[in-house]
Amino acid sequence: MLELRAITAGYDRRAPVMRGVGLTVTGGEAVGLLGPSGCGKSTLARVAALLHRPDAGEVYLAGARVRGFRHRAPRAQRTAIGVVFQQPRLSADPRLTLRDLIAEPLRATGRSAEVTGRTAELAHTVGLGGDLLTRRPHEVSDGQLQRACLARALVLRPRLLICDEMTAMLDASTTAALVGVVEEYRAAEDAALLAVGHDRVLLERWCDRVTDFPAPEPAAG
Repeated sequence: MLELRAITAGYDRRAPVMRGVGLTVTGGEAVGLLGPSGCGKSTLARVAALLHRPDAGEVYLAGARVRGFRHRAPRAQRTAIGVVFQQPRLSADPRLTLRDLIAEPLRATGRSAEVTGRTAELAHTVGLGGDLLTRRPHEVSDGQLQRACLARALVLRPRLLICDEMTAMLDASTTAALVGVVEEYRAAEDAALLAVGHDRVLLERWCDRVTDFPAPEPAAG
């Protein structure tokens, strides 16, 4: 499903965050990427999500080499990946209600006819009820906003979900609820998961396998 080959990436070519890093996530597999804060694992997750162009190396998605990143990535590749970030307030437009936040990818891809039904379905799935959908980010808790961000990541039915420290700011009950939503989605859609974090216990319970960052380069063939 996802293969990263010899990735060198960072924000300054003279001092990359990582060199020659590789990672593979097969179809339907859940892989945990473990490492301390600041080690570069979130940068690798952004490369995997097609949000950051590496300085060197190759990214393959469903067997096809990725040749464009961010808005230059083909729509079929962009929409095959759903991403949930650690800090929901930095990844949510403060002007949008939670309903519009969830629906944002549908409108961006010309699927506005699906907004009402799909938004209601996912709001129920992630546990957003009552008048929460009419509120804006500053009017809800971190946990409620992260629920909306997870719903947004699932709204296009991605084949790969990337959770970058998704639960780092949440309490135990909300963490369990969101991990449960992810696992129900994966079971229903046979989707793959890359879960990035620093909590080994959580990742080992959640994932099929856990690899320490920097991940080793996959063997050829």
